[in-house]
Amino acid sequence: MKKTFILFLLIVLTLPSFSQEKSDVSTEKNVLKVNTLSLILTTGSVFYERKLSDLTSAQFGIAYMGLKIQNTKFTGIILTPEFRIYPKKNAIDGFYIAPYLRYQNYTLQSGTDKGSLSSMGGGLLFGRQWITKSGFTMDLFFGGHYGSSNIKVNSGTDTFDTNLITGFGMRVGFALGFAF
Repeated sequence: MKKTFILFLLIVLTLPSFSQEKSDVSTEKNVLKVNTLSLILTTGSVFYERKLSDLTSAQFGIAYMGLKIQNTKFTGIILTPEFRIYPKKNAIDGFYIAPYLRYQNYTLQSGTDKGSLSSMGGGLLFGRQWITKSGFTMDLFFGGHYGSSNIKVNSGTDTFDTNLITGFGMRVGFALGFAF
């Protein structure tokens, strides 16, 4: 099932890049959007993307998470800077490749035990962003991620399992927003 999903995403993202060239390239330089898939994980994330050239853009994401996994509750902030490369020279509207970094800082609670976790990582995304004539924006992306985390127990004796945050993982999203 996982392989089928990844294959489907690859097809959806790459087929439009083989189509005819657009006659009207987006004139907007800014995009503000919300990742709808992160809401499933009780995380609110907002992204701001700025066109740097016809080939590149920079994006910054900020998110707040309040999630309970097994017996541990995570609450905290996530910061994600990205540099996007649009091979077809239509920055902010088209297929892109994006290396990114991610910093996460959480407060943990498991029963009466409390702690803090900080994580640093990064990865590479592949995505496709569409901008309609009205400025409505859709951004579908997926990629790999590697992260490493440090944990500090503030009270109690719990060791807080960090295997869900440390190591390799996937990053997938579907963001909606507007260009201006």
